[in-house]
Amino acid sequence: MTVDINGSVADGFEKVADAFAENFEQRGEVGAACAVFVGGEQVVDLWGGVADPASGRPYAADTLQLVFSSTKGVVSTAVHQLAQQGRIDLDAPVARYWPEFAANGKAEIPVRWLLSHRSGLVGLDRVLSVEELCDWDTVVAALAAQAPLWEPGTAHGYHALTFGHLVGEVIRRVSGQRVGDYVRQHVAGPVGAEFHIGVPDDALPRVAPLLDFVGGALGEDPDPTIAAILTPGSLTNRAFMIAPIYITHFNEPALLQAEIPSANGCTSARSLARIYAAAVSEVDGVRLLDAEQVDDARTEQSVGADLVMVGNPNRLASGYWLPDDLSPMLGPGAFGHAGLGGSLGCALPEREIGFGYVMNQCQAQVSGDPRSQALQEAVLACTA
Repeated sequence: MTVDINGSVADGFEKVADAFAENFEQRGEVGAACAVFVGGEQVVDLWGGVADPASGRPYAADTLQLVFSSTKGVVSTAVHQLAQQGRIDLDAPVARYWPEFAANGKAEIPVRWLLSHRSGLVGLDRVLSVEELCDWDTVVAALAAQAPLWEPGTAHGYHALTFGHLVGEVIRRVSGQRVGDYVRQHVAGPVGAEFHIGVPDDALPRVAPLLDFVGGALGEDPDPTIAAILTPGSLTNRAFMIAPIYITHFNEPALLQAEIPSANGCTSARSLARIYAAAVSEVDGVRLLDAEQVDDARTEQSVGADLVMVGNPNRLASGYWLPDDLSPMLGPGAFGHAGLGGSLGCALPEREIGFGYVMNQCQAQVSGDPRSQALQEAVLACTA
């Protein structure tokens, strides 16, 4: 089947276009987009395939895609922006900004442990309904009252669903704005990007629905983390399933329009790449983070076995993932965040690269999606 691929690449970046086409030909792509900035200038802007197989709607330049945990990286950029302004001390207790958080032995947990997944607050003592998950005040009140599931600071475990509410409530207490509004006004907007944490009514028709894992989540050789997500009672299950939802449930308007800043950000590849590019260089005269803040943001905080990500050891900074053997990203010095199913936003400061990749076909692996890896390898080859 012939796939229509649209967009453009600058001279010297043809290998990225080749890798993008190969994702459709060899790696099961259905609808996707990829964008790259170098030195503040866009050098790759590609999209192709089908946004909605049910209707045949093509993937377009302005298609929006839910990117799951790639949302976390953008939320983290908002926190680092506030830290850069001196409004948040990342090493101060969360309770300084959110007094109710001090309950149940959490008074000394610093903001940085939220960002580096060391707070122990990966789950709740009860399962929320979908309606409760969509209500901000219900979730943050439950987290403020919750006791950590391990001694904070002694280990790390991926805060799959709770991260966004924990960090987002700190943003709200400091800035007076809900996290979706803050990101739109202070992170995405200034660099001409579109990033929704809670999709407005008029943008819903542009969202490409997520497509379930081919062959189901548990194929012949399942990713151990995904297997653990689907194992009731496991710490992984508690972290990912604080409410009874599966990936395709996020196609429903109620979940797209809620504020779930660990998981339901909707954006395009060009917007994701713009945000990361503006973190490490000027984009249209705007830079979001200075070099000192970037270095703080990408300093390793947690490494090795993750209590939640079974079989997927990792390296975590303050709100971002760092390259590892399973997910090399753009190589040493890079930082960013992937989303379940395959999306990825990241940057490499040393080459002033901002990278964004989004797609609707989810692949059942947590680390090292071959589609984004192929694209990033091509980018590095073009910028060597």
